[in-house]
Amino acid sequence: MMGRTHALSGALVGLLTGPLVGLHTAVEVLPFAAVTAGYALVPDLDHPRATASRSLGVYTGTLSRLLRAVSAWLYARTKGPRAARGDGTHRHFTHTAVFAVLLGAVCWASTQLGGLVAVVAWIGFGLLLAVDRLGMIALVAFAAGALAWIPVVLNGIVGTELAVVSDGLCDWLWIAVSLGCLVHDAGDALTESGCPILWPIPIAGETWYEIRPPAVVRFRTGRAAEQCVVFPALAAGCVLALPGAWTVLTHLVLTAVER
Repeated sequence: MMGRTHALSGALVGLLTGPLVGLHTAVEVLPFAAVTAGYALVPDLDHPRATASRSLGVYTGTLSRLLRAVSAWLYARTKGPRAARGDGTHRHFTHTAVFAVLLGAVCWASTQLGGLVAVVAWIGFGLLLAVDRLGMIALVAFAAGALAWIPVVLNGIVGTELAVVSDGLCDWLWIAVSLGCLVHDAGDALTESGCPILWPIPIAGETWYEIRPPAVVRFRTGRAAEQCVVFPALAAGCVLALPGAWTVLTHLVLTAVER
């Protein structure tokens, strides 16, 4: 399992794409990145020993069994003549763009109907997963943004202000959910096993075609390439992607040169 790598890649993509959804300052983009990091672990709900499957005990365990059953059912009914052997559970339905879009849509609909309670539930689950893989730094990143909401909530009628905060979160929460899942799929596509991201589009006579790059750039999960190259590169990318990081770095370099 490449849980840490998935979560960190989700954080990096969240930092990079935040400005595209109107999040420009650190206090705006850090919560978005933290939640995206958490949902970058969700596709592995189709594996019984994955972080997402064990995170809430019997609840996520039951959800994992349900998703595996749905995935196996879809695989049996949509696989092509050149399908690989297997039961169609792990790295199948939850590892597709269709699943990512559906989950984002469910998030959007439920937060529109459930308001702040639903928003807190979706964010809480994402943070729970992110903290499990990245440690307290994920919670600190979210809290850095959440602190900015405190004056808003305390200023005026609390109920009204909470509604404002809830609406603001709804604007990007469903995007973080879908984006995290897609980042996970892209990461799995770089491994030896590949990932059927484009299901059910038929490719080479196979609807569950596993997208993967040329062999020279693939890596095996848990091996040296992931631990010593991919993960450190993602960590460095996260630091450089922080709002204002390039300005600080440029200043430090220029100061060192002038000395």
